[in-house]
Amino acid sequence: MEKNGSIVPAEFPELKNETFLRAAQGEQTEYTPVWCMRQAGRYLPEFRETRAAQDFFATCRSPEMCCELTLQPLWRFPLDAAIIFSDILVVPQALGMEVVMVPGKGPTFPEPLKEVEDLLKLQQKVDVAAELGYVFQAITLTRHKLEGKVPLIGFSGAPWTLMSYMIEGGGSNTMAKAKAWLYRHPEASHRLLTLLTDVIVDYLVGQVAAGAQALQLFESHAGHLGPEQFAEFALPSIRSIAKRVKNKLLEDALPAVPMIIFAKDAHYALEDLAQSGYEVVGLDWTICPQDARQRTGKDITLQGNLDPCALYAPKEKIGELVKKMLEGFGSQRYIANLGHGLYPDICPEHVGAFVDAVHIHSRHLNKCS
Repeated sequence: MEKNGSIVPAEFPELKNETFLRAAQGEQTEYTPVWCMRQAGRYLPEFRETRAAQDFFATCRSPEMCCELTLQPLWRFPLDAAIIFSDILVVPQALGMEVVMVPGKGPTFPEPLKEVEDLLKLQQKVDVAAELGYVFQAITLTRHKLEGKVPLIGFSGAPWTLMSYMIEGGGSNTMAKAKAWLYRHPEASHRLLTLLTDVIVDYLVGQVAAGAQALQLFESHAGHLGPEQFAEFALPSIRSIAKRVKNKLLEDALPAVPMIIFAKDAHYALEDLAQSGYEVVGLDWTICPQDARQRTGKDITLQGNLDPCALYAPKEKIGELVKKMLEGFGSQRYIANLGHGLYPDICPEHVGAFVDAVHIHSRHLNKCS
């Protein structure tokens, strides 16, 4: 496991719970697997204790810290997958941009991209092993520490979502500055999206080489685009990433892993997403399960989509909502999740109730079908 003081993939422990991977690949499962976006998060008191007085991105750069934070929810809940603790904004950092986490405000770029000429400040060729090797080390360490309990998911932000942060300088309700680039500077926008796509492909392949057993692409800001802009500026990159990652994994004799696309609020593009080269389409809570099934076809696994705010409800109500969700999606070709990440003030016991309800009700559904 260690070579010259650094963690190497070597022989990973045998996987004991393949339910998540089987569902992602469209195979039969005994029950519906479940995990939660932001399952390693501030809603857990042990997470807050571990992260206390630590700079956020310094934590992201510590493989040992990322490993511990990734494993914390697995010690509490019988989840069917782990997702590496990191952040989508490590990619802009790898391109040379400064990103800081400001308390009460969130991620902030002190010098966002303002003019087309600012693209010249970005690294045009990124050595992902040098710039993002700490993520790869965290993945390898975590794979070993998981001891085969469940699969480990790697991830990246999608190009449009990262571009919008890099231009806005942080979060935004309108993404007006970033969208203005699409209208005013379409060629420069495509150049930036291509640069991001190239880095993301290498980054995701590197994560699989390090031990990731599935990959999720987060297009978190899809909802700020209309259908035409999404088709021109987001979807081509989403498709390209899936195709190029799969080809590169094959070329490098690395394992073929299922890929998940989660484009929040892109309900207008469900059919396109289902045909974009990903085994799994993640859904937010604004989409009816039955409609999603009808629109995506029988060859796609769906993931989602309980409203995170449903976890504020009493545990009995959470169980009822889960049962209804499972009946809508069906228990096969389905991975239960929330429609977005867990919020910091959600009670951990209610997360546990969600996970247990998925397992209980899906087993019952399988027996009845």
